[in-house]
Amino acid sequence: MNSVRATNRRPRRVSRPRPVQPERNNQERDEDVPADMVAEESGPGAQNSPYQLRRKSLLPKRTACPAKTSMEGASTSATENFGHRPKRARLSGKSQDLPAAPAEQYLQEKLPDEVVLKIFSYLLEQDLCRAACVCKRFSELANDPILWKRLYMEVFEYTRPMMHPEPGKFYQINPEEYEQPNPWKESFQQLYKGAHVKPGFAEHFYSNPARYKGRENMLYYDTIEDALGGVQEAHFDGLIFVHSGIYTDEWIYIESPITMIGAAPGKVADKVIIENTRDSTFVFMEGSEDAYVGYMTIRFNPDDKSAQHHNAHHCLEITVNCSPIIDHCIIRSTCTVGSAVCVSGQGACPTIKHCNISDCENVGLYITDHAQGIYEDNEISNNALAGIWVKNHGNPIIRRNHIHHGRDVGVFTFDHGMGYFESCNIHRNRIAGFEVKAYANPTVVRCEIHHGQTGGIYVHEKGRGQFIENKIYANNFAGVWITSNSDPTIRSNAIYNGNQGGVYIFGDGRGLIEENDIYGNALAGIQIRTNSCPIVRHNKIHDGQHGGIYVHEKGQGVIEENEVYSNTLAGVWVTTGSTPVLRKNRIHSGKQVGVYFYDNGHGVLEDNDIYNHMYSGVQIRTGSNPKIRRNKIWGGQNGGILVYNSGLGFIEDNEIFDNAMAGVWIKTDSNPTLRRNKIHDGRDGGICIFNGGRGLLEENDIFRNAQAGVLISTNSHPILRKNRIFDGFAAGIEITNHATATLEGNQIFNNRFGGCSWRQESTSL
Repeated sequence: MNSVRATNRRPRRVSRPRPVQPERNNQERDEDVPADMVAEESGPGAQNSPYQLRRKSLLPKRTACPAKTSMEGASTSATENFGHRPKRARLSGKSQDLPAAPAEQYLQEKLPDEVVLKIFSYLLEQDLCRAACVCKRFSELANDPILWKRLYMEVFEYTRPMMHPEPGKFYQINPEEYEQPNPWKESFQQLYKGAHVKPGFAEHFYSNPARYKGRENMLYYDTIEDALGGVQEAHFDGLIFVHSGIYTDEWIYIESPITMIGAAPGKVADKVIIENTRDSTFVFMEGSEDAYVGYMTIRFNPDDKSAQHHNAHHCLEITVNCSPIIDHCIIRSTCTVGSAVCVSGQGACPTIKHCNISDCENVGLYITDHAQGIYEDNEISNNALAGIWVKNHGNPIIRRNHIHHGRDVGVFTFDHGMGYFESCNIHRNRIAGFEVKAYANPTVVRCEIHHGQTGGIYVHEKGRGQFIENKIYANNFAGVWITSNSDPTIRSNAIYNGNQGGVYIFGDGRGLIEENDIYGNALAGIQIRTNSCPIVRHNKIHDGQHGGIYVHEKGQGVIEENEVYSNTLAGVWVTTGSTPVLRKNRIHSGKQVGVYFYDNGHGVLEDNDIYNHMYSGVQIRTGSNPKIRRNKIWGGQNGGILVYNSGLGFIEDNEIFDNAMAGVWIKTDSNPTLRRNKIHDGRDGGICIFNGGRGLLEENDIFRNAQAGVLISTNSHPILRKNRIFDGFAAGIEITNHATATLEGNQIFNNRFGGCSWRQESTSL
């Protein structure tokens, strides 16, 4: 992506001089009558035409007055050149009441509207303005929109009025919806002082001065290069109209604040095509800070599309200290080694809006080397590489763009690239919708990033960025990928209905994941693995087709104050050497386990509210050894905590209550430590230890449970020390099926079926 221009660029040709218009005198007046009007009068039956007789008999001969050179001047002295009697000097105040001459009265009052309109249809715009000053009736008829539409389309070709209310602003309107009665005339006035590029017409225009009398302010050229040269010489507003046609291999270097706009019927940009096969089609250089180019197709179409010498060539090249406006253009490049639009250098700050940058064989829009700019309401699609590429401290503002169906990534920020992306619709790109790499740091706000053929957002290789209030959904892979020491902020987004996970953090990824709504994804809402350590807080993670949060392969992170609920599998999974901290979360209403530690899953689970799961609130198995403290674990449709298959863990200061089965189950060679817990009001027993279960139960309060406060069975051997077991609805401690136990300093009282019960060779020490 080299944006430096070649040093041997061919200089722009000097434009041809403006043709000299011949002098006119009063004898040319007869030649000023339009040719079609002369033909009508001299045709068959002309001698019997009532309009011919009327004109001869009623209109006296008058001398012509010199015409004004602008529409404004014409409107203030319109009677001077329309054949009216010159004003007489006032003799008294009563002279104003003199009756009009019969001919004038007939023309002004009695001649039918249709006839007047027919006559007016032969006038050009300045004479029409003069006629409007004759009387109120003529003013109304001379402002007829049909008359002005015909004149307007003859000059500008537009089939809808092109409004130009201020510099750098053009837009077409529907006449019937416009608030003013005659938008054709209003637009004519706004566009009047301009040069026209209309191949083949310039010679005709300057060869017929009588036919186009009053249009001295209009200049015509055959080429765009000539028009650009004429800007420096002519006395007009720097406005250039490029009419319908294909303009090939012109050297268009813009160094002044000119305005260049396509002029054609129908869809204007489709009819005005400017292309180059050897060099950048448009080059904006220093001095073009207020230039405008709009309503045309701009193409770079080299003969050898892969040649290396095209590396610096583009459809549009915007260099240092330039801020042009590019509006309503279609931009295409078939070159495989250069972007369609290249904005590079300090002070490069264009406004590109309502453009279509599509079907290019490389990058669509490339912003680099500290360039900035505003890019709004563009259509960017089907480009071979990134739709937008921001690099090397480029920092654009990109709003409301539609970026889709790219053959690569939708937006790529790279190598310290930045930018503010707002309200863009980014979808159906082959790779990620938005990629951030190598210290890039964009801000992405209120965008929709969806239906990507891989992921939604991909942040890697120390990428950063802020992704705020976006909708990220229906991507084939994870909605957000974070990896390789990247550290983005993902805040207040909706991340949902992905074909895989919601947020996937792996390979030493970090990041702040907060206040997001993550739901309906096929895999885990958030997945953390391979030494990644994000901060995950204040999110809602729910209704997933898999688990809520999945931490595995030595994953870490701080997971706090989230609401995790209604997921198909576990609310939180911790496995394979992972050590997250889960703090102050609400984990509830899951269709399986609340928090599941297995295969050496570790970490800290503290101050959480875990309730209403179909299976246990917490499960610990296969070598897992978490610290579980100060949690509320309640309302489960199974047990509160299940420790099995050699599970470990420190379970301290928790409140475990109102579970359908035992508050704590310990079995199959598991050996946890339970200390200072309150285990009460269970719908089954308090603690159930069986199948070789062990454990240290110390200083717990176990009360008001429906079955035994502690049940020890089938070869189990726990240690119970300084516990209080009371107010149970069965025995305080029940030991059965060859189980043994060590009981030291426990208080066992007020249980319905006694303090301790031994069965089948069970013993206590």
